[in-house]
Amino acid sequence: MINLLTRTRDILVRWWRDFTLQTRLLAGATLVVSLLMSGLTFWAVNSIQQDARLNDTRFGRDLGLLLSANVAPLVYEGDREELARFSYSFYQSTSSVRYMLYADEEGSIYFGIPYSDDSVQNSLTIRRRMQLPEDYAKNANLPFVRQHLSPAGQVTDVFVPIKYDGQYLGALALGINPNPTVVASSNLTRDVTVAVFVSIWAMVILGAVFNALTITQPIKELLTGVKNIAAGNFKQRINLPFGGELGELIYSFNDMAERLERYEEQNIEELTAEKAKLETLVSTIADGAILLDTNMHVVLVNPAARRIFGWEGRDLSDTTVLQHFPNAVRVQLTRPLFLATAGESEGIELRIVLTEPTSRTIRVLLNTVLDQSRENVKGIALTVQDVTREVALNEAKSQFISNVSHELRTPLFNIKSFIETLHEYGDELSQEERTEFLETTNHETDRLTRLVNDVLDLSRLESNRRYQFGEIDIAQPIEQTLRAYQLNAKDKQITLHHNIEPDLPPVQGNYDLLLQVFGNLVGNSLKFTEASGKVMVRAYRLPHQNHPDSLDEFIRVEISDTGIGIASEDQEAIFDRFFRVENRVHTLEGTGLGLSIVKNIVEKHSSRVHLVSEVGIGTTFWFDLAVFQPEKPKIIMLSAADETNKPNSDKLLSASGNTDN
Repeated sequence: MINLLTRTRDILVRWWRDFTLQTRLLAGATLVVSLLMSGLTFWAVNSIQQDARLNDTRFGRDLGLLLSANVAPLVYEGDREELARFSYSFYQSTSSVRYMLYADEEGSIYFGIPYSDDSVQNSLTIRRRMQLPEDYAKNANLPFVRQHLSPAGQVTDVFVPIKYDGQYLGALALGINPNPTVVASSNLTRDVTVAVFVSIWAMVILGAVFNALTITQPIKELLTGVKNIAAGNFKQRINLPFGGELGELIYSFNDMAERLERYEEQNIEELTAEKAKLETLVSTIADGAILLDTNMHVVLVNPAARRIFGWEGRDLSDTTVLQHFPNAVRVQLTRPLFLATAGESEGIELRIVLTEPTSRTIRVLLNTVLDQSRENVKGIALTVQDVTREVALNEAKSQFISNVSHELRTPLFNIKSFIETLHEYGDELSQEERTEFLETTNHETDRLTRLVNDVLDLSRLESNRRYQFGEIDIAQPIEQTLRAYQLNAKDKQITLHHNIEPDLPPVQGNYDLLLQVFGNLVGNSLKFTEASGKVMVRAYRLPHQNHPDSLDEFIRVEISDTGIGIASEDQEAIFDRFFRVENRVHTLEGTGLGLSIVKNIVEKHSSRVHLVSEVGIGTTFWFDLAVFQPEKPKIIMLSAADETNKPNSDKLLSASGNTDN
């Protein structure tokens, strides 16, 4: 039984849930109206019944007083036969009286209609008493009226005291039937009200069923279809056999869904094409680009960012991007990312030094992606720039300025010191001392001039100045350089000679620049070679297998000496600006820019300068120059950016030591 009630309740709940809001409101309104009308009807019936009971009470009281006044003498005289006759006559003359009872002073019933004392005594062994309220005899001036419900209907009980000449003789009890016309009218009204109430709800239920079968079901189908369309399912269709306005609505819905489906397919193609263009554009930019959603999951990352953070071949969509960043990046980006997703920060710039996967310095630009109203955060864009070279260039610039300042300060200080001494104490100095001071000042001036010239040469090589590269006989700058240093070699007792292969073809280059290269290299060799040493300049044609990846022919130039050599630990920094080995070489004069100039000029000739050196044995510098091709004239623009385009196929053997020039 309990399961049946539960199942019935579930069915009713589902049935009620299926109704639309309008249907529920209609049912509720109908219930309220029907209850209100029924309540008013029952209130009216109850009012009628109350009036009827009041009339019955008044009628019973009047009838009781009248009957009591008529029977009081008979009761006083004890003439019960006349009392019975009169009572029967009165009882039969009206249908309003249901019973009549006579009781003595003690409340014992001695006569009654429709039964009498004799019949009671003959059929029962008990005596009946009339239960009256306490002290009724004392206050028995007015009738006592009450009503009770019996199996035959409502009865009005009237208790009237019987008095004669002021003497209390007992009580008369009358049972008054209700007015049959009023009762019939009340019952009819109640029955009609119940019938109307049931009819209204029967009509409501039938209307709800009809509504569910003819209107609600199609509307539900339309609602489901609209939800699917809103969710992006444009393949939704409704197939219901309805005509009229509802059928027209279904047809219009299907037509709309079909148009949206075609429009979506067209938009998807366009969006796919635009997305492919965007991804291609993002993948080709040199800076790293990362796009995140509001949950900090990776939406898009280009190859540059993968290379910077070592994400090649890694799936980044499973967790937040913070778990994939290196520790240094995670520490500095965690708080800015959370602030950006919360909309509390629109952009920030950070510079981070990485030690993994490789050592580099990066600049991270963080910007929030907002919606059209610029109120809600839709994502986060990270731009990652590798500024390692920029940092290195800034450091090199600072170091260059520091070195130049240091190198300029020493000769300027010496010049100023000697000139001040000559100016203040010139008369007190001897001729030999004045001559020595002037020679020292002149020597420091020459040193300062060489430094300024070297700086200007290096600056000119790294500027945008255009140089004409053409056909050059390599023997000419070599011989001119050797003639220039021949006297210097004789003074130091150093053998200076050359070995140039006969019939060498001309090379592609700039005569003045190559002359400066030979001058710096030969000058360094003479400076760091002791007496009785040798300096050799060689030039010869290279076999083609030395450059298998090139179709050009090359001439190799070597400058060798038997000088003090360069330690292996100093060879990597030998071509740096102002670099000089901190040993006895440092006592020799020089600017430390000669080999930097050589390296720069050789790289402008699309080559590299190499060295092989051993301490105490000597040093050999060598580089290759391409043979001149008449059909390929070459113009080189010298700029600082060219240094980044140097070839990296061969391993450069760097050196230091005899670097001062």
